[in-house]
Amino acid sequence: MPVLTIKGMPDTLYRRLKARAAANRRSLNSEIIFCLAEVAGRARPDTAALLRMADERRNSVKLPFLTDRFLKAAINRGRK
Repeated sequence: MPVLTIKGMPDTLYRRLKARAAANRRSLNSEIIFCLAEVAGRARPDTAALLRMADERRNSVKLPFLTDRFLKAAINRGRK
């Protein structure tokens, strides 16, 4: 089985991992392996799908573009 040495781990990260390990009733080593497996196993996001979803959301909200003129008018309306 491979062995991995982690050098320069910040103290705050070590403490958080140690606390997570205790909360999950795992050793620190097991917790680190669990975290690495979880992150490494995630699928990469489909960028095109995320952009389509953002376009759909933006198009579903029919608001005017936020131009300087629009923002200044909105600010001035609030001051009357």
